[in-house]
Amino acid sequence: MPESHAHMQDFMGRIHGKANSSKPLLPCLQEFKDLIEGDEHLYLLFSLMFEEIPDKYKNDPAGHHQVRHYTKMLDMLNHILREAPEFNSGPMVGTPITAIFDYAMGTEAGFAAFTNERVNMQIKKILGEWARFLGSPDSCYVLTADDETGWFSKQACSKMFHDDTTKFEDVFVCAPREPHYGYRSWDEFFTRQFKEGQRPVASPEDDSVVVNACEAAPYRVAENIQYIDRFWIKKQPYSLRHLLQNDPSTDKFVGGSIYQAFLSAMNYHRWNSPVSGTIVRAYLVQGTYYSEPPSESYDKIAPTSSQAYLAELATRAVILIEADNKDIGLMCFVGIGMVEVSTCDIRVYEGQKVKKGDELGMFHYGGSTYCLIFGPHVRAEWDLHGIVPSVGAQGLIKVNERIATILKPSITDRIASAFTSDRTAGNHTAGGYER
Repeated sequence: MPESHAHMQDFMGRIHGKANSSKPLLPCLQEFKDLIEGDEHLYLLFSLMFEEIPDKYKNDPAGHHQVRHYTKMLDMLNHILREAPEFNSGPMVGTPITAIFDYAMGTEAGFAAFTNERVNMQIKKILGEWARFLGSPDSCYVLTADDETGWFSKQACSKMFHDDTTKFEDVFVCAPREPHYGYRSWDEFFTRQFKEGQRPVASPEDDSVVVNACEAAPYRVAENIQYIDRFWIKKQPYSLRHLLQNDPSTDKFVGGSIYQAFLSAMNYHRWNSPVSGTIVRAYLVQGTYYSEPPSESYDKIAPTSSQAYLAELATRAVILIEADNKDIGLMCFVGIGMVEVSTCDIRVYEGQKVKKGDELGMFHYGGSTYCLIFGPHVRAEWDLHGIVPSVGAQGLIKVNERIATILKPSITDRIASAFTSDRTAGNHTAGGYER
């Protein structure tokens, strides 16, 4: 059994035993139950999704049953919504609700259910209820150094810093002599800030250098991005029209490039500007929370392997920046909330001047992913620090480190870019083909 499944099934076994069906459901979960049972279509889908899970994933290694019915799902959610995520070394750290849904998400019925608008609106309420708990002092009990589940334990720091010597208080703003290192909630810990000097901005005066907007592992560099494409197929091509929610500037990025990177729950979760420039637009797009493409297999932890697909469907923050460097021009940052990480918190406004490395906003609660989008005229020399972009990329690029140098366009590039813009403007079809 893959290690990721072993970790998840161990977690599921513990929660399965704690969930108590005799305990009244929280109001948001009772609403969810009423929604499921009051709609014949949703009742069918939420019944079938657990029946369609392959037999090999219906039990944990000890033979204990996993979630087999939506009523057990609700009981487990009822328990989780009053718990803060404990530290563990598995891939689901910080995203316990995903562990409940993960296998069901991969079924045909799960795909239909988790793309349903009414279901997503109710899940938004449920996650909002959990967010209120995670923003309260009651969530601080996991912020300790006492044992393996505490976020300041030796095990957690080793996972966070990839060594056994770095201390939390040497890297992040905190008060180690105070209870919970001075943090007043789980969310305050999750959105922690680096100490001054910990993440210097690469080449701050050189506008040709683009820096990493988040502390993240490279997932993909894609070229020749299409206006509209079949983002749900196995290769998960990007579809700009859907990614940017029909933004009026979408045409400017057709034929351009996208850099995407993954933030685990262990990482710093604030966003910094990758370039110096002016904020043109900043807006939130309401999306799905637990959808994955039908092409994904059960042998993967779905959210991390579906990052390009989620760029078009998940809740996300879109920030368009007119770079000071004219060789870049208009570029775009997209912060994409994955599963529990549905809160995208924008901290900039239209017309604001930003310097490279200035804060743009942040994610709340769990793991996430982000994209940088450039137009077709931009010639980027990528520097991914020797890391091969992939779902399981081995390594991390720090926030504010150089990820690309923008080269001066040649005359041939300028002509080709102008021709591409004229050719694509107002003439788009699925898959990038013209008819």
